[in-house]
Amino acid sequence: MKLKKSSGGPAKIPIDMTPMIDCVFQLIIFFMLTLKIRANEGDFNINMPLGQGVGQSSELPPIKVRLEARPDGSLRNIAIGQRSLGDGPRAYALLNQEVLNLVGRPGAAFSKEIEVELDADYELHYQDVVSAMSACTGKVDEKTGNPVRFIEKIKFAPPRPKKGG
Repeated sequence: MKLKKSSGGPAKIPIDMTPMIDCVFQLIIFFMLTLKIRANEGDFNINMPLGQGVGQSSELPPIKVRLEARPDGSLRNIAIGQRSLGDGPRAYALLNQEVLNLVGRPGAAFSKEIEVELDADYELHYQDVVSAMSACTGKVDEKTGNPVRFIEKIKFAPPRPKKGG
């Protein structure tokens, strides 16, 4: 059987774009509604140790904070200078108060020049280091809920070798 060829070639089938556009808009709306905006973490002005022979970056001596760890990595003691503050949430509150006493008052003119040097054991949990950094930099005003800065600069002492290693 012989088939007849049409003179115009194969017939074009029109493609309806409306369903595709509807799908695209539904996907956009879905992603917009499921987007979770995260608040930025605290902005700490941190100076990491560069190596041996690096001089002090400010004229004032840094406030030295020592963070000691237990063998399991939990906080054993916080010391500021030669004074031991203990461990736990009360130690962070005492550290916060000691830094405020050394600075004098929040927002003092020289508070931007004072540095805190954190000297943490290698095994210490990250959460304890961040809590100590937060206690040194300032606090939240209870009346207004706004942060009050004590210290602008935090640096880390060169890492200590692992205990027993």
